[in-house]
Amino acid sequence: MELEWIDWLSVALFFIISLAIGVWFARSAGKSAKDFFLSGRNMPWWLLGISMVATTFSADTPNLVTEIVRKDGVAGNWTWWAFLLTGMLTVFIYAALWRKSEVVTDLEFYELRYSGKAAAFLRAFRAVYLGVFFNVMIMATVCLAAAKMGNVLLGLTKGETLIIAGVVTVVYSSLGGLKGVLVTDFIQFIVAMVGSVWAAMIILDLPEVGGLSNMISSPALSGKLDFIPDPTDLNVFVPLFLIPIAVQWWNVWYPGAEPGGGGYIVQRMLSAKDENNAVGATLFFNITHYALRPWPWILIGLASLLVYPDLASLQSAFPNVDKSIIGHDLAYPAMLTYLPHGLLGVVVASLIAAFMSTISTHLNWGSSYVVYDFYQRFIKPEAEEKELVLVGRISTVVLMVLAMLFALVLESALEAFQILLTIGAGTGLIFILRWFWWRINAWSEITGMIVSFLVAIYFNVIHEEFFPDLEAYQVLLISIAITTIAWLTVTFLTRPTDEEKLLNFVKKINPGGIGWKRIYQKISLEKGVKSQPGEMYNKSKIPLGLAGMLTGTFSVYSALFAVGYWLYGEVYLASLMTAISIVSFVIMFRIWGALRKVYISER
Repeated sequence: MELEWIDWLSVALFFIISLAIGVWFARSAGKSAKDFFLSGRNMPWWLLGISMVATTFSADTPNLVTEIVRKDGVAGNWTWWAFLLTGMLTVFIYAALWRKSEVVTDLEFYELRYSGKAAAFLRAFRAVYLGVFFNVMIMATVCLAAAKMGNVLLGLTKGETLIIAGVVTVVYSSLGGLKGVLVTDFIQFIVAMVGSVWAAMIILDLPEVGGLSNMISSPALSGKLDFIPDPTDLNVFVPLFLIPIAVQWWNVWYPGAEPGGGGYIVQRMLSAKDENNAVGATLFFNITHYALRPWPWILIGLASLLVYPDLASLQSAFPNVDKSIIGHDLAYPAMLTYLPHGLLGVVVASLIAAFMSTISTHLNWGSSYVVYDFYQRFIKPEAEEKELVLVGRISTVVLMVLAMLFALVLESALEAFQILLTIGAGTGLIFILRWFWWRINAWSEITGMIVSFLVAIYFNVIHEEFFPDLEAYQVLLISIAITTIAWLTVTFLTRPTDEEKLLNFVKKINPGGIGWKRIYQKISLEKGVKSQPGEMYNKSKIPLGLAGMLTGTFSVYSALFAVGYWLYGEVYLASLMTAISIVSFVIMFRIWGALRKVYISER
């Protein structure tokens, strides 16, 4: 596939605009480390929300969704759709708590919530573990997708694609800081959405596909269109739907969908003007991410089954493509080769935008861990702001190089996704409970982190010799059980966090909930407390937050299904889902209004 001058013009303009934004914000980002990593904590909800969506619209996401659809049909997407539950939990309960914490990174939370050397160790270790190791692995999956697209669409090798895209991304990320990333994300999201929707429309009209209605009625897609798997077929229903919706969302740590929030999602919330903007940004992200954005990818994935029904047809169509990257996820870039020139340039630019928005966010986020939670906290506490910015820019470059090197050994986006799920299995409950149960301590998190990692290593490297027939969902359940038992046992065998630390935490955050009852009672006995903790406890936001989470989840899933049914041409079901979604949204926003009054009363 060769791009013509009009295609290259679109790509060149996008690169120039991205670099210009980085240069424009370089001076303001370089004032201080907080400006570089948090944009001065004055960002509006809409810009932060769009940035969250743009970040999760990575170059590997269309490939991942396409692979899921080709293997397990539309219903296979519950492996990530289920994370809407934890997303809505973050919206209505955790977003305001994070903003009130006033930490610079989510790892700083450890020394706000826990005490002693264990808290310091946890912060330092996770700065390297998440900011470098885990972060590099995530970026490598995005780099892998970019390499596959570059190979199919442009005829570039893995190395050539990664060097070109990586250099531009690392330049504007290291110059403009978070503010540069946010503004670039805004432009990249518009380009990426226009490109994916436009591409889907053109591909559906291909002679091999025959239009949307013809594709939907094709026998080749039999069983692939259902939103929920057949409950009578337990071999499909359990792994594709029941496990994700019943267990995975609350007990698995995955970047961007952490139970209780974390990583770059928290970074965006901490950059918000106030609690209300933090909640609004996260709500906008979840609605857009789950209800609207998946459908262009799903439609292209379904269309690819008519054009390339198996891997052999893909290999035959692209004989010059590196055999090591031939997989179902290659079908997405393969379908894009049918686009006409002009549009092809826009779509290529949109894919570059998706790559750059995700990588730039992960670079800035990972660098913030290295700078604040490792270098300044443990290496050089007296470091001046300009030095911290310099360390941030250097670490940004190093992280990019490591990600590109690791991408060379990966083969599949789904493979990497499942590895990440296994590594985080069993730790999600800790991140939910640590805000609402005084007994969780630093050793709980250390144990969960170490055990989940060792279990993941076992199941990804060793277990086939002893248990060759285990399914992926069985591995996940076993991993969750082992990790949960381990960290709960250690929690009760170790000393709790120092009481003074717990008292200060509750006074600052006022999380509410029965898990803090004894701490609230102690606070109420102290003199000089303006707001009586008995009142604070009784005004707990948890019931309202849970109601918002449930109605929000219901409204977004209804909207997701409504869009799908309209596309399928099933008017009755589409109208019903639309009506349910509208009613649910109205109730949800009323609950949000009640929560806003609580936030205002606490200031």
